[in-house]
Amino acid sequence: MRRIHPEGLHPTPGYSHVTVAPAGPTAYLSGQCPLDAEGLLVGAGDVLAQTEQVVANALRALAAAGAGPSDVVRAVVHVRTDDTATLAAVWRHLRASALGPALTSAATLLGASALGYEGQLAEVDLTAVLPAA
Repeated sequence: MRRIHPEGLHPTPGYSHVTVAPAGPTAYLSGQCPLDAEGLLVGAGDVLAQTEQVVANALRALAAAGAGPSDVVRAVVHVRTDDTATLAAVWRHLRASALGPALTSAATLLGASALGYEGQLAEVDLTAVLPAA
């Protein structure tokens, strides 16, 4: 995987402007939500607690595909907020988590007015290139 920071583009808080991945099988994960194995919302009203569940679910989904955080080539983080401090807090929390290496590739952080589940505050959408067998 090659991560590129083109000259003339702004510095980033850890992600790459461009990620070039080798040809190979690719895993497209659905947005990972803060739901437990029974489908119940974890961390109602607490965006960082929800982010922890999102991380756990994303790691589980990546592993099921035979991938890990360092195989991620694209990450999109959705947070139900319009507050930049909350967005930054979620970003820092994700970067410090076991999923952190996934956020060194091409990544986008978005504030959203609503997410798919009642009470949901965070979601992570990942694309990974699977390691050679």
